[in-house]
Amino acid sequence: MSKHFRVLDSVAILKPISNKRLALVEPEYASISSLPVGLVGTIVEVYDTGKECQYLVEFADSRGSEYAMAMLKADEILVLQYELAVA
Repeated sequence: MSKHFRVLDSVAILKPISNKRLALVEPEYASISSLPVGLVGTIVEVYDTGKECQYLVEFADSRGSEYAMAMLKADEILVLQYELAVA
């Protein structure tokens, strides 16, 4: 089943994301080895190659200051649902 997520979807990561895959905005985060499972981010760009989608996800602190970005695949993220959709 193909998953299609959208820009501005809130997502949680399903597996640790290595520091090597991150674009770090804040230098004080350079010492982390990976982003942990469950960390919440926001999709800021969707890249659809026709074969698969990849998602640029931004991670920010509780004040809204971005500290990292990562390019993630659909099987690495879970879209957070805030309302129950009834068909």
